[in-house]
Amino acid sequence: MWLGDEYVVRLSNGQYRDAYRHEATVVNLLAGSEVPHARHLAHGDGPDGPWYISERLPGRSMHEAWPAVDSDTRQAIIESLGAALRALHRVPVPAGLLPPWLADALAGKPWPAFHPPVVGAALQQVEAARRLPGHDSRLLADVADWIQERLVLFAADEHVLVHGDLHGSNVIVDQGRVAGLIDFAEALAQPADAELDTILRWCAKAREYPPTPDGRGLDETTLTEIPGWLHGAYPELFEREHLRERLKFYDMYVELTLYAHHPQPDIREAAQYRIARLLSGHNHLDGLVW
Repeated sequence: MWLGDEYVVRLSNGQYRDAYRHEATVVNLLAGSEVPHARHLAHGDGPDGPWYISERLPGRSMHEAWPAVDSDTRQAIIESLGAALRALHRVPVPAGLLPPWLADALAGKPWPAFHPPVVGAALQQVEAARRLPGHDSRLLADVADWIQERLVLFAADEHVLVHGDLHGSNVIVDQGRVAGLIDFAEALAQPADAELDTILRWCAKAREYPPTPDGRGLDETTLTEIPGWLHGAYPELFEREHLRERLKFYDMYVELTLYAHHPQPDIREAAQYRIARLLSGHNHLDGLVW
């Protein structure tokens, strides 16, 4: 990525098929809305890979700004984030919108990433895990039953435009408020509360979200008030009946995709452990309050 005074240029290795084309499509849906975002200027494919040019927003990422601002400013940032998300979830979205790379993965091609959650594909991940040599068949039978029991929670859902990867590095802040949401390469049509999956995971496990692979994530103890502030700013996002069970369902989807598709055995083993914890009713949400 190159940052100019007015423009941002990004270059990809192409691992995420048509990610920039998808992002351009989503960002263009935001035109005329109240969603703060960086305007898309151009994108294409070159000899070094896909590229994307957008305007540069004022300010810096929430990840960078957070440690230096006081509690009142942090609350103001999260309140403006709530307003931005409410506006995002009101943008008309094409039915079935999915990133092309995620559609490929769901169709049986390699998985370049393991989120965002797709409710309708959860049982499909159980079947994918059953094709693994040495899989835990009893565990997966329990998971299949667990998912079947909870699918009814999503039966009447309206799908909205969900960012899909919302954490500190994908929110730009300036003068104590959100200047823009960035990186819509994972945006999709899902229930609005699917947005909470990454946000709350970030709050609970911020060290796993460094801004760069060799960087450091934030201290989780500085994020404990975010869920409550976000609830105050956008209460509708938290008003779903059985919200915690729904959030655990999203988490189960993510852990299943890791277990079924991740190339590293230690990552798959850790996901298997977390799946067992979910079946017992526990996960990273246990310590979060809103």
